[in-house]
Amino acid sequence: MDELGRKSVEDFKMANKKSIVVVMDNIRSMHNVGSVFRTADGFLIDGICLCGFTPQPPHRDIHKTALGATETVDWLFYEHTTEAVSALKERGYKVYAIEQTEGSISLEQFKGRFPNVKDEFLAFVFGNEVDGVSEAVIAACDGVIEIPQWGMKHSLNISVAAAIVLWEFVR
Repeated sequence: MDELGRKSVEDFKMANKKSIVVVMDNIRSMHNVGSVFRTADGFLIDGICLCGFTPQPPHRDIHKTALGATETVDWLFYEHTTEAVSALKERGYKVYAIEQTEGSISLEQFKGRFPNVKDEFLAFVFGNEVDGVSEAVIAACDGVIEIPQWGMKHSLNISVAAAIVLWEFVR
């Protein structure tokens, strides 16, 4: 474990974080929540907003997939996702829904259109496993980013989508 260079909880808390926040809009699965915590820890992002009926730590099913990341990654709860979006915007974040919708920008094109976006405070909203990001939340966001997909299925598990988007913005 020492050879992996892993941070202690204290080192993680004191480390300079990527200026990225994940917003979870009414996520049902505790396993998805735990997986996103784990990914957020792995990429050293700023924090997570759990919104609506999204499960909150502590819970054994979240801990099962988070593997301790709920102890390192800061998180806040908001009853309504639009409240989280407003609070983040007030703190200077640009907020983007990750969704397939009219007017969305493909992930690889987004980075090309906004090359300086890596210098900004960013927040990404991931939606419910069945219904996606709500219309009200999409309307409150600064834009919508879509992960391109070419197969028969045109949806990804939220934990997979979060990992793809976060990697794209931290690399």
